[in-house]
Amino acid sequence: MTGPCTLVTRRSLLASSVALATLHASSAALAQAPQAQNWPQKPVKLLVGFGAGGNIDNVARLTAARLSDVFGHQFLVENRVGANGTLAADAVAKAAPDGYTLFWAGTGTVSIFPAMGKPPYDTIKDFAPVSMIGTNPQVLVVNPKLPVTNVLEFVAYVKAQKEKLPYGGGGGPGSVSNLLMALFLKRAGIEMTAVSYRGTAQALTDVIAGHIPTMFVPLPEAMPQAEGGKVRMIAVSDDKRSRGAPAIPTISESGYPGFRGISWNGLMAPAGTPKDIVDRLAAEFARAAKDPKFVAGLDAYGVDPLGLTPGEFAKFIKEDMALWAEAVKIAGVTLQ
Repeated sequence: MTGPCTLVTRRSLLASSVALATLHASSAALAQAPQAQNWPQKPVKLLVGFGAGGNIDNVARLTAARLSDVFGHQFLVENRVGANGTLAADAVAKAAPDGYTLFWAGTGTVSIFPAMGKPPYDTIKDFAPVSMIGTNPQVLVVNPKLPVTNVLEFVAYVKAQKEKLPYGGGGGPGSVSNLLMALFLKRAGIEMTAVSYRGTAQALTDVIAGHIPTMFVPLPEAMPQAEGGKVRMIAVSDDKRSRGAPAIPTISESGYPGFRGISWNGLMAPAGTPKDIVDRLAAEFARAAKDPKFVAGLDAYGVDPLGLTPGEFAKFIKEDMALWAEAVKIAGVTLQ
């Protein structure tokens, strides 16, 4: 009798263990679901890796104000400045995945820096993409004395020079401005010499003065100078025309189909953040991108609205990382 009784007992214990494990898993899932449905129950931190008053910060605050109104709790922008935005990114990557610490992401921290060196976070593994609120195209500008009015004339002019012409790399070697020019020069089959500047404003000042003939610059910075006749805008870097300057053609339609290189702003959460929270935030971004009042606010900062789904945003990030990795390789840039 001992053997059969022991066998039955072991089977019972095994069945009980499986049932207990199943119950535990179900309980954990049920516990997470109400937490996600009731989110938020307190203020949410939105970390921005750059200082207050800049374009990235301004768009983050515009978005945070809308999210605060919609969700009934404050979305508080916190400027975690340092290491070109990577301090903020790293802080969010290591934060609890509960929806209360989010990252205002952008091109440099997400797509460019991983190609230049090894930041303390993994863009793909450490974050849950939520949505991109919009894109910031740059525009190829020239000094108005340059005898060119379009991309093909610009390329022909550069090729005709006996010595390499300089161009402004506003923001330094790893900036979007510099890397975008590297991509364009490679695609056009021409060579120029990069001149690094601490920021686009200084480089643009030298284009206006005629010290350097050209550069890529964010559209909102270029437009006032173009309207005053101080620079000529040749083409935008997106693959579609910008809302802010619909008369300016794209590089893609100016002889180089498929060319695209943009800055962007979006929201990311720590990996493991409940899908319900991510989806609710993404749905609000999609609504915001179609709200005329909110879009007018984006227009003031030169942002073309988008409102991607989490899946679309994740796909975009992978493609964007590959694009800027190519640009970094062409320019030969590494983190110091």
